[in-house]
Amino acid sequence: MQLPSSTATTSAVGARSLRFATAVVLILAVALLLRPGLHRDPSLPGSLGVLPMRIGDWSATNAMSDKETLALLGPGEFLIRDYKNVSEPQPGIGLFIEYFPTRAGEAIDSLEKRSPSHGPWSSTPREVVQITHSDGTSLLVNRVMKSRFRGRILELYWFQVHGRALASEGWAKYYLLYDSIRMNRSDGALVRLTTPMLDGESPDAAQVRMMKLGSQLLPMIDRCIPR
Repeated sequence: MQLPSSTATTSAVGARSLRFATAVVLILAVALLLRPGLHRDPSLPGSLGVLPMRIGDWSATNAMSDKETLALLGPGEFLIRDYKNVSEPQPGIGLFIEYFPTRAGEAIDSLEKRSPSHGPWSSTPREVVQITHSDGTSLLVNRVMKSRFRGRILELYWFQVHGRALASEGWAKYYLLYDSIRMNRSDGALVRLTTPMLDGESPDAAQVRMMKLGSQLLPMIDRCIPR
């Protein structure tokens, strides 16, 4: 029997070693791509702060957040702003946006836990209503009326996930999970509009008043949050 030469044996061992090393590199690469927390997140097109401070007759001021509120909100990018109509006296419109750069499915909690107005308020049951953009398109959002002592406020809020405006927190989390697999993205946002209600004012009337500014804000907000 003719024994293989040492050169042939060395060549075969080298080929097996190369294949093994290549397989190890590929496995490590896949593991790194699938590792939790390494989702690819798009850069914000500017930042939430690019939303205009002046819209028609409405002028805004940025609200300051105390340490307790920031601790409640956790990591993310926030915009808390109050718009006032400078041409006529009427209640202002509050705007709150929280953008979660990563792991949004874990960060999106109930609005009652994450809202800056969290406190001893009593709330009406949440209802889903339709609001309209300035271009005529519409979306479904949540509406809640809150009261404390003699004061009342109306809140409209929804979630934005990669171009989708969603009233349901459950569907928001579903699409975050779906897109983390399909697009390797886990970013999302929570948007909230509020206004103090006048004495005797109905929720429908307060909503109509709010949307005189809100309908103009909607397309601007949509452009600031990655689709």
